[in-house]
Amino acid sequence: MINNITIMGRLTADPERLVTATGKTRTTARIAVAINAEVTEFHEVEAWEKTAEFFSANFKKGAPV
Repeated sequence: MINNITIMGRLTADPERLVTATGKTRTTARIAVAINAEVTEFHEVEAWEKTAEFFSANFKKGAPV
């Protein structure tokens, strides 16, 4: 089962692109989501294959996602 959610925020750092031993691309990133002026949540996200390549090539620290 895959869980899907939609969040909007900004990247806290450049996405980290890794290639597994089997040759699959994986990108991880951390997104800061402002709930209100005093509360911010941080979410770890992960993308694989073509989505990972697109994400790491097109988004940098501070980018809205």
